[in-house]
Amino acid sequence: MQYNLLGNSTLNVSQICLGSMTWGEQNTQRDASEQMALALEHGINFFDVAEMYPVPPKPETYGQSELIMGEWIKQNNQRKNIILATKVAGASSRNRGVNHIRGGANLGRDHIFSACENSLKRLQTDYIDLYQIHWPERATNFFGKLEYQHQPEEDGIAIHESLSAVSELVKQGKVRYIGISNETPWGIHEYLRLASHYNLENIISVQNPYNLLNRTWDIGGSEMCLRENIGVLAYSPLAFGKLSGKYLNNQMPEGSRIALYDRFSRYDKTNCDEAIAAYASVAHDHNLTPSQLALAFVNQRPYVTSNIIGATTLEQLRENISSHAITLTRELLDDINAIHTQYPNPAP
Repeated sequence: MQYNLLGNSTLNVSQICLGSMTWGEQNTQRDASEQMALALEHGINFFDVAEMYPVPPKPETYGQSELIMGEWIKQNNQRKNIILATKVAGASSRNRGVNHIRGGANLGRDHIFSACENSLKRLQTDYIDLYQIHWPERATNFFGKLEYQHQPEEDGIAIHESLSAVSELVKQGKVRYIGISNETPWGIHEYLRLASHYNLENIISVQNPYNLLNRTWDIGGSEMCLRENIGVLAYSPLAFGKLSGKYLNNQMPEGSRIALYDRFSRYDKTNCDEAIAAYASVAHDHNLTPSQLALAFVNQRPYVTSNIIGATTLEQLRENISSHAITLTRELLDDINAIHTQYPNPAP
């Protein structure tokens, strides 16, 4: 397993990060414990959770992923061996189904302090290695939205207040480093500007979607993060499992995420299936599974510090972890880019 420093920090994180979005919904405590044990066995030291998880978010499962993680940490005495990341939920008006969080979540000072305290309790730890703001408070482009519309009247809680709050958590020793998620290049710039101007904590990472169907990060975010040494944590590298090829030809595997929930339609857009079929064909031509191809591509991007994978079965997890040992040749990368030219970002 390869390890990389996460931005301007001392966190040496594994190239593969284990995500937890299914824990407490599709996966039980036992399932998740087996996943974490397997991840550790293969050198993964970086685990990512969120107060909102599992997904889809519901009042009756709120915080379950953190609770499951915390129980595993307690039972296995593994806190010192892992780098633990979690997230505070943003404004409920920006994401459907989270009005139950703190009576309508926002990124104000009191909400952030409350969220952090509750996460620490659920995780059964006294510190969080990386505390991330899950999505922006303001109305901007994230969760697949394009064509930015300027609505400053809907900015909500100012970034300065949110940044000041998480900076205070660092001073209190409850958080080691801070990061952001689902952000734009302007948002990254604003966090950096405010940190410099007011002597607050600098963000060390941004967690955004990145996969073969959505390479929009290459356009602006990549340069920003490379120049400012901000680690990129790529999530949804398999596009909700679509890039595994298991949904091709109208297949709908029983128990799969898309079969269970109508929430996951982001990768059903025009040309998605055509692009997925083309990538799957290239993978088979090079003796790889479609999942291995998709994950290895993300692993090799020069600005990706860690690739956040998820799985519902150990078989899936083993296949996904195996991508860390695969190096895509120039010929194979050329084949990938030829498909990307034909079907550019069909599901941003």
